[in-house]
Amino acid sequence: MNEDFDKRQMMDVLVDPNVSVILSELEDGEKDSIYLTKKLQISEDEIKSRLSYVTEHGFVIVRQDGKSTSFSVDRDKLNKIMESDENFASVVDGLTELDQFLN
Repeated sequence: MNEDFDKRQMMDVLVDPNVSVILSELEDGEKDSIYLTKKLQISEDEIKSRLSYVTEHGFVIVRQDGKSTSFSVDRDKLNKIMESDENFASVVDGLTELDQFLN
């Protein structure tokens, strides 16, 4: 896990609609790739591709167990970056609004 990342780039990735829709599915806990591919209508490779930056930096954890792949988020790490700077307050509001829209 690489802890050296650009905050602005991370925020851009986190609020990207393609990434945030996956993160909203992971909001209430770990999900396996079968669930996510059916729910989101995208391949496992596409999920991994969309999450590559956040996975590389430990915001999303990918667990491989035999043929099964599971995804989860590090809530503490996500909360820390979202709350670490006043400039990102509007991003939190935007993610909340997006989450409400998706649910």
